[in-house]
Formats: sequence, C-alpha cells, structure tokens
Amino acid sequence: MPKNKRMRLPNGFGQISQIKNARLRKPFRAMVTVGKTENGKPICRLLKPVAYFSTYNEAYAALLEYNKKPYCLTGDMTGDELFEEWYRVKEKEGATDVNLRDTRRSWKYCSILYNMRVTDIRAQHIRDCIENSEAIIQGKPNRPKPLQQRKIKTILNQIFDYALSYDLVEKNYARNYKIPKNLIKNIDEAETPHISFTDDEMNKLWSNTMSTDSQMILIQCYSGWRPQELIDMKISDVDIENWTFTGGMKTEAGKNRTVPIHSKIRTLVKNNYEKAIECGSEFLFNREDGRSGKIIPYTYDRWYENFKYIMKVRKLDPKHRPHDCRKQFVTLCNKYEVNEYAIKKFVGHKISDITERLYTDRDLDWYREQIEKIK
Repeated sequence: MPKNKRMRLPNGFGQISQIKNARLRKPFRAMVTVGKTENGKPICRLLKPVAYFSTYNEAYAALLEYNKKPYCLTGDMTGDELFEEWYRVKEKEGATDVNLRDTRRSWKYCSILYNMRVTDIRAQHIRDCIENSEAIIQGKPNRPKPLQQRKIKTILNQIFDYALSYDLVEKNYARNYKIPKNLIKNIDEAETPHISFTDDEMNKLWSNTMSTDSQMILIQCYSGWRPQELIDMKISDVDIENWTFTGGMKTEAGKNRTVPIHSKIRTLVKNNYEKAIECGSEFLFNREDGRSGKIIPYTYDRWYENFKYIMKVRKLDPKHRPHDCRKQFVTLCNKYEVNEYAIKKFVGHKISDITERLYTDRDLDWYREQIEKIK
C-alpha cells in the first residue's frame, strides 16, 4: 500500500475531516458515531480525549482504537453523552428499529439533562423530565401523554442502571423517583381495554374507502397487525401474486410472520402497493406532507391523529384507538370460529401447546382457509 494512501473507515466507525480554512498544526478532526437519528442519519461527536491529529492516518488509528473499546465513561460526561453511549450498546444488542425510535422520542422530553454532568443529576431533574417536560414533535411543542411518561421513566431507569454499573453515579435517582399517584391514575386510565367496532361502525368504514387512512383501518381489522407493524410494512413484504404480507415486531412469536391477505381487503392492499411504487416509496402506506407536499411514510403520532380524525368524521365512538383494529380482528376470528392456533399465528402470540408448536405443520392454504372464514 502506498505510504500516503488514506485507509477507508468501516461503516459506523466515525468520520475524519480535514479543516482547511485555518492554519492548524493538527488539522484532521476525528468524530465518533454514537447513534442514529429517527431518519437513520449518523449522530457524531468529537473523539475524546483527543479529537485533532497531524495526519489522516493518526486520526484513523485513534478511531480504530476507540472502536475496540469506546471511550472511558466518566462522571464528567453529560447526560446526552451518557444516553448516546447507552443507546449505542442497546443498538448493538439488537433492539428493534421501532424500539430505538421510541427510545429517541422519549429522550426528546429529557432535554434538561442534555448538558448536565451525570454526577449532578438528581431526582428532581428526573421528575421534571416526566412531569414538566416539553418536546418538539413534528415541529410542534408537545407535553408527554400518560403512557409516554411511563416510557420516559422506564428509559431513565435503564440509562442510570447503566451509569451505576460503571460507577458513574452512587445511586440510580430514576429508580428512587416514584411516579405520583395522580399520574399513575392517568396512566391506568390511558390503558383502558380496547373495544371492538360495532357492525354499524364497520358498515360506515366500508361505505367510504377513498382515503388511505380509511383503507389502513379496514386492512388492520382483517389482518390483525399492530399499528406500528402496519406503518413499518414495506412493499417488499407484500406478495401480490400469492396474496400474503409478512412483518411483525415485539416478540419472537410476532416477528417475521406471514398473514394471508383476506379477499375483502385485497383491492385496498393492491391500491396502496401500486401507489407506493408510483411515488418511489419503499413503504406500503404513505401520505402527503402538509408543509412540503412530498409523499412520505407515516409515523405513529401522525397515524394516531389521522385515526382519531376518521373516527370523528365517520361519527364513530371517539374512544376508539388504533389498537382497537387488532381487537376487532380477533373478535371477528372468534365470531366466525377461526382455529385458535391460526389466530395466535396471525396476531403473533406465542403458542404454548408443544405438540402444535413443534410437531404440527400447517401450510399456507390451511391458513388462508381459516382467515377466509371471516365474512
């Protein structure tokens, strides 16, 4: 290899840039990759303790050494640096994309911790993140809803467990903080049981299927996908020839499961499939961004807003939530006597019966026959 040839960094190792507009003895700046944004772009920080080098190859060697064992954690690091290091570990351990997105969304409500030294963070700061915080979500200021508050608490518990394991803090103030009873009551109320749609409500949904939002609701009611599973579905997951879609998340039983596309929703699925190809999107369901006019995929927050709007304009029960479509699917399966194991397979629930789970093979035609029992 020529002496001055620059070696290329492996993906995810960081960045090296040369600062050319200043007379520096060490013009090569090394940045480490500590995570990704919700859009998949790398988040970089200056390499510590030294970030500037005389030559490219010196910076390259430093980054290689860093990636063997990421920088030493100290109590002087900021809350944001601690989060990114913990997030990096979480990512390497195989957390799902959905879980990682939820984690970043929750961290947005913890901005008061970003520039604080880890050793200075106390229970009152944790409390402010959960009870008094605000974050910019889709360009608008938002206060965390009850369930979001619980997610923030869970993530802070985990982050400071990580800090405690490296002796960065003397105690986990997040775990010492107790959510007040009035907040627990709000969370419990937000976790009320899901409700099925009435026959009249289903007729109203079928009476107007022009919008993508209406189509998504009906597709979910006849397939059992979780809302986020439907949002994340790509056109590569849809087999139009064999009429199946594959996806899933959350549990081993729920991942990469194939569900036959019910004959009543095939036109709706195909319609969105063709639209996605036409606009060049990899995702099955897309919407027009109100500000830019571009066609973009859904986020859960946007889908939730659109879902509530459909409930309002169709004059359906305002208490309905996106997960109610999944409840509706199971209700329909039971009503039309779909096989119990087929239902579990469709919705991604674990089958505890060893004989069924390990010793019984079911082909696609059998599953299709079961789902077509639904009328």
